[in-house]
Amino acid sequence: MPHYLDIRLRPDPEFPANHLMSALLSKLHRALVEIDNHAIGVSFPGWHATRRTLGTILRLHGPQEALQMMADNAWLAGMRDHVDLTTVAAAPATTSHWRVKRIQVKSNPERLRRRQIRRHGITEEEARQKIPDSAAQASSLPFAVLHSTSTGQRFHLFIHQEAVSEAQNGTFNAYGLSSQATVPKF
Repeated sequence: MPHYLDIRLRPDPEFPANHLMSALLSKLHRALVEIDNHAIGVSFPGWHATRRTLGTILRLHGPQEALQMMADNAWLAGMRDHVDLTTVAAAPATTSHWRVKRIQVKSNPERLRRRQIRRHGITEEEARQKIPDSAAQASSLPFAVLHSTSTGQRFHLFIHQEAVSEAQNGTFNAYGLSSQATVPKF
């Protein structure tokens, strides 16, 4: 990832930083889907697992041309009053990297039961026995609250950022996350 672009949230008395970051990630997702670019990754320099925060900086990593297009694009409409953008710059040389990925938890036993009924043709009672309410999982990771445009459902996008010593090439999903590819850590 040769270049980066920082998008910093401005302090806002009306909106907490986590709400603004969720809105920013939602807009980024729509922009990445629209341009169909899998070369842009993200990181969160202020990410902190124990405080469950993504921080106030969204860092985009990728080729200079792709990042310049993101900086010039209108995808931030409606957020311009809440963010400051840096210019696209070369990433500093580093030997540390982040793997920034989504962690999915099975937090809704009812949804899991419906899926079992649909896929395996079992009864509701069989599904309830197979998947009790106690099967619900929780995560203490930082997250963004997003709305699915395909289902209309609200969901938590749990994000795990782990340090790795070697860079790994790969592609990024429409949220700028990857279970294999890394971005520079700085």
